[in-house]
Amino acid sequence: MEGRYKASLVGDGDYLMHCHRYIELNPLRAAMVADPREYRWSSHHALAFGDADPLVHPHSAYLALSDDPATCQHLYRDMVMAAVNPDDVDAIRLYLQRQHVYGSERFRQAIEEQLGRSVGPQKIGRPRKAKVEQRPFPEQTQLSLGKP
Repeated sequence: MEGRYKASLVGDGDYLMHCHRYIELNPLRAAMVADPREYRWSSHHALAFGDADPLVHPHSAYLALSDDPATCQHLYRDMVMAAVNPDDVDAIRLYLQRQHVYGSERFRQAIEEQLGRSVGPQKIGRPRKAKVEQRPFPEQTQLSLGKP
């Protein structure tokens, strides 16, 4: 059974391209296909090979790879198939699971200013209680209520 839909804001540049690679390789990690191009619901066939797809509109970070479409596709294929840093995969999963902004500190701060609230990782749990001053127990004779 699937969980509820999760979404995170993603910064531009490297952060976006890391997410592209993460998404393009998900069918491989799930052993659904042997090559990202084989997964029909992926944009990989359009971005990496130039196959026509009316649903795919390349992002400016993709277009910035090269002015030449063939070179852009080649660089994208290389980027997707390059060795994946497990820390990148873990970071994307963590930010998505917690629905935090995945991007630079500057990007996160800009989003926080616009929303007027924190959008980054927070400390888990409640704040610590203030320390209570330790007082010695009173002498037993001071507590007696009866006659001495």
